[in-house]
Amino acid sequence: MSVAEHYSYRVRWSGEDGQYVGTVTELPSLSWLSPERAEAFAGIQQRAADVVADMLDDGENPPEAIADRTYSGKFMVRVPPELHRQLVIEAADQHVSLNRLVSSRLGA
Repeated sequence: MSVAEHYSYRVRWSGEDGQYVGTVTELPSLSWLSPERAEAFAGIQQRAADVVADMLDDGENPPEAIADRTYSGKFMVRVPPELHRQLVIEAADQHVSLNRLVSSRLGA
């Protein structure tokens, strides 16, 4: 099984090209155009698999699939001081932590 099987693929309509374009998040320089949605999806999957195989043949490490990564659940977000103040007040009014308030907003 190739690591590319776990990659994050997307197919969308491109008005500019008049076709569907398939992309892969882990390999942002790749795309595949097709007039059919299913063909764009199959094409980008095969292209990614070919690129990963070439990378492995050349002794390179392909990008790890986003879905296979481990996440800590922590990240820092910088906000303007006034927004920070407003969020702290709102959290206090709701009797919840700032973390719980922001987590609920992000998950909505």
